[in-house]
Amino acid sequence: MLELRAISKTWRPARGAARSLLRDLHLTVAAGETVAVLGPSGSGKSTLLKIIAGLEAPDRGQVFLDGHDICGLPPHRRRCGLLFQDFALFPHLSVQDNVAFGLIEQGQRRTLARAQAIAMLQRFGLGAHTGAKVWQLSGGEQQRVALARALITAPRVLLLDEPFSALDADLRLGLRAEFQQRIAASGMAVLWVTHDEAEARSVGARGFRVVDGALQQLW
Repeated sequence: MLELRAISKTWRPARGAARSLLRDLHLTVAAGETVAVLGPSGSGKSTLLKIIAGLEAPDRGQVFLDGHDICGLPPHRRRCGLLFQDFALFPHLSVQDNVAFGLIEQGQRRTLARAQAIAMLQRFGLGAHTGAKVWQLSGGEQQRVALARALITAPRVLLLDEPFSALDADLRLGLRAEFQQRIAASGMAVLWVTHDEAEARSVGARGFRVVDGALQQLW
């Protein structure tokens, strides 16, 4: 289970006044549960995901995973998979090496990591593209590569930041259903950030909106 306790974060720009993004925020997400978080751009949604993943530190508060405080752990030891809206794939690497990257960062031998990447890509229907560069793939294929990379390290938590905002409507619907099936089979705690309420209601067992830095439950 993912648990956030009293998370607070203030944005301090180089110029201008500081602004409180997150204020004493509390949330729990059970294993196997998907929780949706809504809010406009700049509301703190993405900052919240970065705090959980260890890419930013909260000003106050704690992040617990399965009862253990993980705030002191570096990102690669938190067992969190993060999927960005722009995919964040490495254009200079092959599809296979993009997916193997997380395993290699964790210290696994390159040959073994690549073999596992091939197996994961075959599960995603991308076995024929292992040697391709990611920029040679369609938007939907790139998104599948990004999800394969996020899942290959067997994360306990999956953090999705507007995962389909760059795709057209028909492709969004198809991939959303595919992602939900794969996520449900994994048993992870999932936090799905979006500005689209229809999408949030279709994916989230519970839904919240960021209002003045706190979470207001919608359903």
